[in-house]
Amino acid sequence: MTTNTADQAHTVHAAEKAPAPRTPQTPRIDLARTAPKVFRAIIGLDAAAREGLDPALVELIQIRASHLNHCAYCLHMHTNDARKAGESEDRLHMVAVWREAGHFFTARERAALALTDAITLVADGGVPDEAYAGAAAAFDERELAQVISLILTINTWNRVALATGKVAGTDERR
Repeated sequence: MTTNTADQAHTVHAAEKAPAPRTPQTPRIDLARTAPKVFRAIIGLDAAAREGLDPALVELIQIRASHLNHCAYCLHMHTNDARKAGESEDRLHMVAVWREAGHFFTARERAALALTDAITLVADGGVPDEAYAGAAAAFDERELAQVISLILTINTWNRVALATGKVAGTDERR
């Protein structure tokens, strides 16, 4: 069987991006305890970023970024928050494949998810004009600023959770 070199290149590229399976680790720093001013600042940023946005949209953005960043801790937290807010299981299952299942989402949600993909994966080629323009057409200027801020915030939270070894299912907000 002949293998297409483009397929091989894609397979190698995908393998390079896939994270290694998590193994049990030694305890890591508790950022909230050891850098409380920093932690409170992130909480403040989070609250400010959400302001005026539809809570369902907030959760979809946070779920999508957490998928892309492979952050199980945040993914578990935000899918639970979305369920509590009345989000359907069908839509929650489709967030990971939203482009293929676009009919589950509104035009505004698709625009926000496209921008979430672009900003979260910024190292893969910046934020394409198409993603930005789609979001700019779907949201007024203030809403767009809030959506961008929320995307930046969830990416920060994902990195905090991953860097400090947070374990899915141990939501520490309670």
